Amino acid sequence: MPTQTAESQSKITPTQALEMLKEGNQRFLNGTQRKRELNQQVIQTAQGQYPFASIVGCIDSRVPTSLIFDQGIGSIFSARVAGNIINDDILGSLEFACKLAGSKIVVVLGHTSCGAVKGACDQAELGNLTALLSKINPAVLNIKEPQDPGLRNSKNSEFVDAVALENVKLTVQNIRTYSNVLRTMEQEGAIKIIGAMYDVQTGKVSFIE
Repeated sequence: MPTQTAESQSKITPTQALEMLKEGNQRFLNGTQRKRELNQQVIQTAQGQYPFASIVGCIDSRVPTSLIFDQGIGSIFSARVAGNIINDDILGSLEFACKLAGSKIVVVLGHTSCGAVKGACDQAELGNLTALLSKINPAVLNIKEPQDPGLRNSKNSEFVDAVALENVKLTVQNIRTYSNVLRTMEQEGAIKIIGAMYDVQTGKVSFIE
């Protein structure tokens, strides 16, 4: 599989970038990943990088973004933080990735059985983690069912996954709200901003369209 170049990146549209990610995940699911000479890609990208996609994902070790989308070195910008939330630093990173480095799509990638989401559901408090989990609390509050407090915790997997999905949707909204750069680029058709969920049991990525 060729390494992305400035020329190949420039020819990719946001819609094509999304399809490339979908196709890559399908190859991952099928076990038909493309053969890559990774050492050669290290050499080829030493003087520059031209990723076509930017992924805001969770730090969860079960969700390695390049692997699940079957992409090699130099194809994906990966911003990872517990709960796939955003802050000023991540927004700045995404603005660099898209406006300056040519990325064509921003994907907020949540996943099932998310530990950060479980912590938010349980109102956990621990050092700096407390402030991070507070960014997920709006998603917890937006999920109205079940109303029984005894079912609104990390032991209820359906509730946890519903909150994780809502958190992805809110993060996508927050990117548009708090980044004039990215919002304008999306409005002009230069990029897509989209959410997705990864199933840790199957390896499948489902995009929210």
